[in-house]
Amino acid sequence: MVEPISRRSLLRTAAAGAAAVTTGATATATAAPATAGAGARVPAAVRELLEKIQAGMAAYRIPGVAYGLYHQGREYVGGFGVTDVAAPAPVDGDTVFRIASTTKTFTGTAVMRLTERGRIDLDRTVRAYLPGFRTATSPGVTVRQVLNHSAGWLGDVFTDTGSGDDTLAKYVAALETVPQLTPPGTVMAYNNAAIGLAGRLIEVTTGAVYERAMRSLVLDPLRLRGTAFTLDELAGATVAMPHGSDASGNPVSVPEALVIPRSLHAAGGLYSTARDQLRWARFHLGDGDPLLTRRSLRAMRWRPGPGGTLFVEVDGFGVTWMLRPTAEGPRVIQHGGDLPGQHSGFLLVPERGLALTVLTNSESGPALLAELFADDWALTRLAGLHNLPATPRPLTPAQLSGYEGRYVAEQIGSTGEQASITLDLVAAGGRLSGRVDGTEAMVLPFYRRDHVLVWAPDGTDAHTRADFVRDPDGSVGWLRFGGRLFRRTPPGPAALRTTANTPALLPVTLPHPARP
Repeated sequence: MVEPISRRSLLRTAAAGAAAVTTGATATATAAPATAGAGARVPAAVRELLEKIQAGMAAYRIPGVAYGLYHQGREYVGGFGVTDVAAPAPVDGDTVFRIASTTKTFTGTAVMRLTERGRIDLDRTVRAYLPGFRTATSPGVTVRQVLNHSAGWLGDVFTDTGSGDDTLAKYVAALETVPQLTPPGTVMAYNNAAIGLAGRLIEVTTGAVYERAMRSLVLDPLRLRGTAFTLDELAGATVAMPHGSDASGNPVSVPEALVIPRSLHAAGGLYSTARDQLRWARFHLGDGDPLLTRRSLRAMRWRPGPGGTLFVEVDGFGVTWMLRPTAEGPRVIQHGGDLPGQHSGFLLVPERGLALTVLTNSESGPALLAELFADDWALTRLAGLHNLPATPRPLTPAQLSGYEGRYVAEQIGSTGEQASITLDLVAAGGRLSGRVDGTEAMVLPFYRRDHVLVWAPDGTDAHTRADFVRDPDGSVGWLRFGGRLFRRTPPGPAALRTTANTPALLPVTLPHPARP
């Protein structure tokens, strides 16, 4: 994810599970599975996946979707729908989308190439390479902590520092005033700014601007010809336009949403195609050739930093990869990305030889992606794996009081302006009611200590998990939602409490029995 947590994205996340009340497909299928081999029989699980994608497009009014799948030794690449409702062209496996934060895994892979060459040591401090680097309280932060999202400073920093070749240098200099939220290496909090810093480390150690270094270190050696930081490099490509919606919920093309500041390129600036994303997945499922040794490739998935939640429970991040546990044991390697109107998912299961990427061109795309990449629908059918079990249980008012309060997340906008998003949590019916601007936006039932599911107000599963982070004294200090930290301010006497009746707790949708 590149885009910040906002009121809009909070409501979108909570409503994802209930969004299927809309009807009517926005587009028909325009591309069949590709590269499976002429006349090859498509397995039932693959057919189910493609049907699931098309059903989600209809339910959530998504104009276009491209997909790439590697399953049981075969590739499937294709697309459905249209690139732009205003000027429709068919989506296929070569249609260009913004992949947003999956770019981070490219940045991390470039750092690993430089690590192999002895140019960067993951366990040295950032200041060993950038002596002038300063943040509020992080002189000892290491390169590894930068890459595993435990650097500890505010992560949603979207300052636009221009379009020149010095944009990353200026961006990193501006981090000097960014507040430190937690000590380095202690808490996972999704950090766009830290990956921007990693981009600057690539520049300093190669002597080339970030985009040029990425092309020579990663893109060109892997022959990713449909992947670039600017559309000028992809002349003649068919591009999927971002879409919002009008007052009636109909998709509306918003081409200007494709533009992001150059300062964010390391964290989320790549354009790519489903075909190239599948090639990227196959590289990471392989032996490292031609970029890395097998050991270095696998080291990107070793030694995770602190764990927590990022829509699902995670063991932590390795070198930019989210490491997700399963009930059966095999680990899922995951990412994905979010920009306005461009949302995608990406996962690998090395022990099952599975890779899946799905790219959407709509603000409603996260509803489908939640079903495929946060819920375990796809993992179950394609790899026989499941999420860690989560059976909701009611808590007493006394138990819930330790979590009630106002939670505030901060961010810095493109011009350096500070902004915040506030979520009020109130005990109601054995769970927490999450309210934005006084209106219930979500329901948070607990399923184990400090861990909650996220439901829509009507109890529909949003396929999202969140957790609370405790301060050193043992009290709840933060809510981690969407990987971001919301600082808690406990309520005053009689504040925020409600006596409203709420529906009975509903069982979370899991395709397997809950386990201890």
